[in-house]
Amino acid sequence: MTTLSDKTRSRILDAAADVFADKGYHDARMDEIVEASDTSKGAVYHHFPSKNYIFFALIDKFTKLLEERLREAIEKEEHGLQRVDAAIKICMQTFGQHRTLAKIALVQAVGLGETFETKRREINDRFAGIIQTYLEQAIADDSIPAIDTEVAARAWMGALNEVVLRWVYTGSPNPDRAAPALQTLLLRSIGVSEERIEELNKN
Repeated sequence: MTTLSDKTRSRILDAAADVFADKGYHDARMDEIVEASDTSKGAVYHHFPSKNYIFFALIDKFTKLLEERLREAIEKEEHGLQRVDAAIKICMQTFGQHRTLAKIALVQAVGLGETFETKRREINDRFAGIIQTYLEQAIADDSIPAIDTEVAARAWMGALNEVVLRWVYTGSPNPDRAAPALQTLLLRSIGVSEERIEELNKN
């Protein structure tokens, strides 16, 4: 059950996301977040004692959203390769639908100090671990040849980050355009045949 307090917190986070995306972390002020959220200063500080708390909460919000969508999409698939393919698609789709949060999590969290860097690494490690798990499943069910799944997962994270960061900064290529090409490149990189890639795209 969503309480009034939950709704207020959510409204504050939505407003803060817009302020951070527009002003950047350093230039954003708590008073601007209060005004944008149409709440009171007391309400904002009740939920978030400082700007840091809001920023971390936004990163956690996006991370949770992406992880939930990944697991939901992946659990619908039976085999390792299908799960890997679903992960690529849902990542790009989620980034496309939440550009503001993606900008905060992937761009503005960089260079803000060791606390933020630790958080960013923790998130990257978590998602690389998810990718690695499903790559290992794909190897186990003979969908792909044996590879170093840790290195492959990190390479995939790098490719995903680069494409999304370019889009966040410039608006191009948007995730809808980038997803098919990225999917094909990543699947080729782990030894998936062109025929199998075509089959996956038909489903």
